[in-house]
Amino acid sequence: MRYAGIDIGSRTIELVVVDEAGQILGSRQEDTGFDPLVRAKEMTRGLAYDCIMATGYGRNLFEISFEARTVTEIKAHAVGARFFFPQGTTVLDIGGQDSKAISMFDNGKVKKFEMNDRCAAGTGKFMEIMATSLGFEIDRFGDEALQGKKELHISSMCTVFAESEVTSLIAKGHKPQDIAMGLHKSVISRVAGMIKRVSGQGDIVFTGGVAHNPCMQHLLAEKLARKVLVPENPQLIGALGAALLARDAVEGHC
Repeated sequence: MRYAGIDIGSRTIELVVVDEAGQILGSRQEDTGFDPLVRAKEMTRGLAYDCIMATGYGRNLFEISFEARTVTEIKAHAVGARFFFPQGTTVLDIGGQDSKAISMFDNGKVKKFEMNDRCAAGTGKFMEIMATSLGFEIDRFGDEALQGKKELHISSMCTVFAESEVTSLIAKGHKPQDIAMGLHKSVISRVAGMIKRVSGQGDIVFTGGVAHNPCMQHLLAEKLARKVLVPENPQLIGALGAALLARDAVEGHC
């Protein structure tokens, strides 16, 4: 038996297939594009699986079209994170348009969560806009920020106002690396508050596209004095969790 999980996010779609033992047989990742359902159909076309479960913001559209079961992003990320890091007590997921902090019981079930989905502050989109404002490629943003030496405080987390503040700091002659570090610290202050409200101890599993950022990893561990664990491909965790839940679904109801 082969079980698939698909995470239809605002920026990207991830697809993971696992076997009965939970081992990953394959994965795919594509930009969401203008029509996420069309892209999801393209990704599943020709793919061999016996059961599929969807998560992410587009899961309800997928459910109707494919008659598939769905699961919330919160539960999917908790299950996916625990697969790689059984010792993790908390998940921080920062995606393209939202961020989530999730705490778990010892058995891996969700204990408490907090989600920021009303504002782009601190999300992947926010980081992309700030990187562009400073003339950095997004893949290099974290490395450049780690070179920052001067302590700069970015007061606004609203994307529009933060971009204006960055422009002002550039005009005053501040180095882009210093500004980048200030932006990263502002984001970490925001997500650290979310984490503290759901969990006060234990290892943190960092997922989502922003988890690739080395400066975010470093500052998060430093700010909370907790170990930060990052999967090899942190963007696949939601889809993996959905695939594992599809495997565990009651036979005949998937």
